[in-house]
Amino acid sequence: MKRSNIGMAVVGLVITVALVSRQPIPGGAEQMSGGDEWKAVEEALGRKGAVQPGDVYRVGLPRTDLKVKVQGVDVKAGFALGSYAAFRKTSKDAMVMGDLVLLDEEVPKVMSELLAQGLSVTALHNHLNEMSPHVMYMHYSGRGDVVKLAKSIRTALGASGTPFGEPAASGSAAGPAIDQAQVEAALGRSGRIINGILQVGVPRAERITDGGMELLPAMGVATAINFQPTGNGKAAITGDFVLIAGEVNPVARTLRAHGIEVTASTTTRSQTRLDCSICTSGRTTTP
Repeated sequence: MKRSNIGMAVVGLVITVALVSRQPIPGGAEQMSGGDEWKAVEEALGRKGAVQPGDVYRVGLPRTDLKVKVQGVDVKAGFALGSYAAFRKTSKDAMVMGDLVLLDEEVPKVMSELLAQGLSVTALHNHLNEMSPHVMYMHYSGRGDVVKLAKSIRTALGASGTPFGEPAASGSAAGPAIDQAQVEAALGRSGRIINGILQVGVPRAERITDGGMELLPAMGVATAINFQPTGNGKAAITGDFVLIAGEVNPVARTLRAHGIEVTASTTTRSQTRLDCSICTSGRTTTP
């Protein structure tokens, strides 16, 4: 299939069919460790990452310190509480894009520090309704020396309770299971289960660029849907839809027609081809 450049706004629609969400890697491909090339970034952030397709180095920073409930459901970090930083090197420097999960009281200091470090804050929005405690989602980006970018993010997150260091090894996921094959058949897309969460990623067919640099799916430029089973064939669902501007209202209408809440519509990149995020929430029965 021929890929075309998108020269218009792209919108990310965040859907929560039953609660919350975060970006999985589209396609569920296996990832490689960073190796020596990314060692300095690992040390600067205090957390190891993995190389994704397109030589994107992505570091997950889950808010495992938070105990969040949405409509009475305990939200798992992998479902909707996953901060991250995605780095991609260029011939001259590097680019970083990411999303931070923050308590309301953490937002002002983290934002101020990101800006003071020379990064851009491109969006701040709600992802879920009826959350306790309430958290916000802050998108950011920057270009420059890759290690300096990593240090800047670490400095900014020092104003939050984000855990650093390597997480403890996780055992088998506790709680109800989900019928992965049934959900994938209904969606027409495959996913992967991580710590009990079914994650499905759908990249855009087009080539999306920002300032002449291609933005790859692993940098957050992909539709993402997460399913957290709640038992008895039901699940909490959430996600981000990456859409061009003309697709936003038709998709939002379809979601609402099926009882899914749209919880946000926000710009996630400045000056650009990538533009917006619409969030939704609700509960569903798996097919």
